[in-house]
Amino acid sequence: MTQTQKYIHKTILSNGITLVVTENPTTDIIAGKIFCRQAGSLWEAKHQAGLFHLLASVMAKGTRNLSSLEIAEKVESIGAALGTDTSSDYFLVSMKTITEDFPEIMALASEILRFPSFPLDEIALEKNITIQNIVSQKEQPFNVAFSQLRQMIYGQHPYGFSLLGTEETVANLIQDDLRFYHQQHFRPDRLVISLAGNIDLNSAVEVVEKVFGDWFPPEDALIKIDSLEQRELLSPKARSHHTSQDTQQSIIMMGYLVPEMTHPDYPVLKLLSTYLGNGLSSRLFVELREKRGLAYDVSAFYPTRVDKSQFVVYMGTAPHNADIAQEGLYNEIKRLRENPLTTEEIQTAKNKLLGQYALSKQTNGEFAQVFGWYETLGLGIEYDNIFPQKISSVTIEDIQRVAQEYLQDQFLCVSKVGPK
Repeated sequence: MTQTQKYIHKTILSNGITLVVTENPTTDIIAGKIFCRQAGSLWEAKHQAGLFHLLASVMAKGTRNLSSLEIAEKVESIGAALGTDTSSDYFLVSMKTITEDFPEIMALASEILRFPSFPLDEIALEKNITIQNIVSQKEQPFNVAFSQLRQMIYGQHPYGFSLLGTEETVANLIQDDLRFYHQQHFRPDRLVISLAGNIDLNSAVEVVEKVFGDWFPPEDALIKIDSLEQRELLSPKARSHHTSQDTQQSIIMMGYLVPEMTHPDYPVLKLLSTYLGNGLSSRLFVELREKRGLAYDVSAFYPTRVDKSQFVVYMGTAPHNADIAQEGLYNEIKRLRENPLTTEEIQTAKNKLLGQYALSKQTNGEFAQVFGWYETLGLGIEYDNIFPQKISSVTIEDIQRVAQEYLQDQFLCVSKVGPK
């Protein structure tokens, strides 16, 4: 099964691996992203929050055949880059190398993905570093505000926890936990390998089949760990929380539970967040910082998620301005519900979003990321063309309808951090 779109190719290998290749013969560099579906904090048990972050931290620190030092030496000896990471919705291995050394780096990536040894000393080291980072985040007002906002919006849902986990959950993780999750979640039919650079589809298939071709999905069904079907139904309702902290500025965040990436309203919400908080010309920046001088920092964001996402506006302000700044943020949301945007406002937001989207795809690494990402999230590589079309077709009525449906007072969560 092979699909070709311009210079982008997609094929499904016999063991279930999805391979996406973006040909770019103008440079002798190949960037690769290996995504693993259903491997990220969304699939962690609640009492093991932070497990995939720990797994990513130690996966490249030893395999059945190589020590941590040997892995590092192999990568550095050819001037390549190879690393592992995780997110809420997927696990990721990233690589970058010249074309000549690509087979060697892909073989090393396969070794790390399939046969990690999870050395006990490396686990202990990474657990200590993670716990230190968790403690450090508790001293940062922005992180404290965002953490309590997440918990208000999501409750016990995995998105309600930090990727790092908590001090307690991380401290209790053991080697067997990592081995079990690796065995259950890492399998070839979950992989999306996205490559971009000086390589064609046939050459890519040859290399990938050489290093992954003997890996087949297990016959037994995957054990569902705290699966999506078993989780509580998210029920948004108004909440507020204020944490007193001796800081030089107050952080105010307002958030709402909103749809996931596959929902028809996803492009509308992306455009809405661009209009409100993206850049120096955004509504929040102009109205609350430039005109009224209330904000040190002000913005909006809407993360792309497999499950329900969050729409957030935030501001950093002087403590004595906290109340009036909060009112200003709220009034901008209220304005969206009650007053339609002008044709000029919506067109400016579209131009900004589409321009930034085009600029985000210039390097091989960016091409490998975006096409692999779309495929991993279930939208397919075609979404790269569909997304701009959907943004262009958003109407003034769409913006107001979405604002009225999701950004209602009965769903508003408010998080504040700063002096009393």
